[in-house]
Amino acid sequence: MSRSIRVESLQHPPSSGVQLMRPTRRSLLWLNVLGGIAVLGSYVHGLASHPLTRGAVWGDVPEALRPFYTLNMFLAAAGYFAFSFFVFRRLDPARTRMAGGFGYGAFHVLYALILVPSALWLPLTFEMLEAPSPGLWLAIRVTLALVGLGSLGLMGAIASAQPHAAPGARRAALAGAFFFSLQTAVLDALVWPAYFPV
Repeated sequence: MSRSIRVESLQHPPSSGVQLMRPTRRSLLWLNVLGGIAVLGSYVHGLASHPLTRGAVWGDVPEALRPFYTLNMFLAAAGYFAFSFFVFRRLDPARTRMAGGFGYGAFHVLYALILVPSALWLPLTFEMLEAPSPGLWLAIRVTLALVGLGSLGLMGAIASAQPHAAPGARRAALAGAFFFSLQTAVLDALVWPAYFPV
């Protein structure tokens, strides 16, 4: 009996695989925690330190469009949690493969593309309001484009991730990624700049 148990444990070592994959999830979690703090911190500091110009961040976005914009902000925020739940809890880092042959580690790049530029957008925008310049406007456009690119890439990664598991959670993740991409790749990267007075 003891010999068969030892042989089986050598053939199927689940704990070792889990142990090896824990750092991958842990580092992605830390990226989200620190990146999230940076994004929220930039908003809190920016809005609190610019009480007279914070309304100008809207630019010339029409009043009729702002309620839709605001509603989708909440849908995008909820979507972020939906697709992050899928990435963290429903994908196995050891087995996940996506389009292009990328593994689970690609999520680090995609989340970084979303979080790092997002933390820079509001400080750059307030600087643009106070001392406008072509260089600042280019930097703002690049940050928004990177966030949109990361969002679309994340949606594609979730859609193509193999093996296909947890179909309900995947559908919820894709719905969340859609609203998040609508916010970042369309409303933020294309609509908002079109109405911002340069």
